[in-house]
Amino acid sequence: MKPCRCLLKQAGEQELAQTISEYISTLSPDIKASEDLYKERLEKCSECDNLNSGVCGKCGCYVEMRAAVKTNRCPSEEKLW
Repeated sequence: MKPCRCLLKQAGEQELAQTISEYISTLSPDIKASEDLYKERLEKCSECDNLNSGVCGKCGCYVEMRAAVKTNRCPSEEKLW
């Protein structure tokens, strides 16, 4: 079966996506990425071959969580963001 290059909601993981969304909403504005930056990062993740149902194949994180913190970086060798 081919891996799903999709984020959690698109992978059918509504409950987990909601939990992560709630976590992101609690982040301090000092560390939280702007909405535009967050969307840009997720767009790049969605195009990456290492994404599998919302999980980064390079580090095992949920990309929605990783992308939400402005100081975090893409773990791929290509450094997509």
